Amino acid sequence: MTGDLPADVGGLTAALDRTGYLADEPLATALFLATRMPAPILLEGEPGVGKTEAAKALAAALDTPLVRLQCYEGLTVSEALYEWNYPRQLLAIRLAEASGATVASADLFTPEFLLARPLLAALEHTGPRPAVLLLDEVDRADDEFEAFLLELLAENTVTIPELGTRRAVLPPVVVLTSNRTRDLHDALKRRCLYHWIPYPAADRVAAIVRRRVAGIGDPLADQVAAAVQRLRGLELYKPPGVAEAVDWATALRVLGIATLTPATAAQTLAAVVKYDEDLATVRGSGLFDD
Repeated sequence: MTGDLPADVGGLTAALDRTGYLADEPLATALFLATRMPAPILLEGEPGVGKTEAAKALAAALDTPLVRLQCYEGLTVSEALYEWNYPRQLLAIRLAEASGATVASADLFTPEFLLARPLLAALEHTGPRPAVLLLDEVDRADDEFEAFLLELLAENTVTIPELGTRRAVLPPVVVLTSNRTRDLHDALKRRCLYHWIPYPAADRVAAIVRRRVAGIGDPLADQVAAAVQRLRGLELYKPPGVAEAVDWATALRVLGIATLTPATAAQTLAAVVKYDEDLATVRGSGLFDD
């Protein structure tokens, strides 16, 4: 499993930095442990603080595929694991009939007719380094799917009735993210390493903006970070996160705006405030009045 993976936390921090992701020492340590123990890691935090980006950056830093499963209410095991290629099976039947042959049921349920979905694809990745399996917003999935994940993460195996048990060739590095729309079961949490990603300080947000938005000047990055910090101090339904700071800076850059003034802030609020009620709160606060 260790292969060409970073040798220590500092090495992983530097590799993440080269992808453009700024990870502090606690997060880099947690991600490093996830690659070496190995154990799944659960990243929690407010929306927009960089949980999903951390998994993407980890895959890039390890130079390995990212396999992403976006979780949602009603997600089924078959949608996440595998399904059979029914059109191809039907074509095989018709071709056999046209030639006067018959097709046994067992001939239709073979690996060539199997469509691997994210979970199976991550388990069957052969290397040279383990894939990064991102289970994004796992808190949106149902209890039944969470129970299945617990079993999968414990054994790194799945059973396909027609083909038998499939065991991971190279167990993936598993990153789960949650916005805490509901509490995850204790059994799943006990299986995982855990890290809470807080909203970073303004100077770190400015550093992230400078990395993510090409050509933005230092003053504007600092102004955006400070303005987002002030917005977060209001009673908003959806406080802006790092992602919104990057979006705001990008919008200003596209418009050729070099300085964030009350007028330009009001002009571009749509890039950072995403609910009508929050827009009313911001406008009523006088935060960007001349």
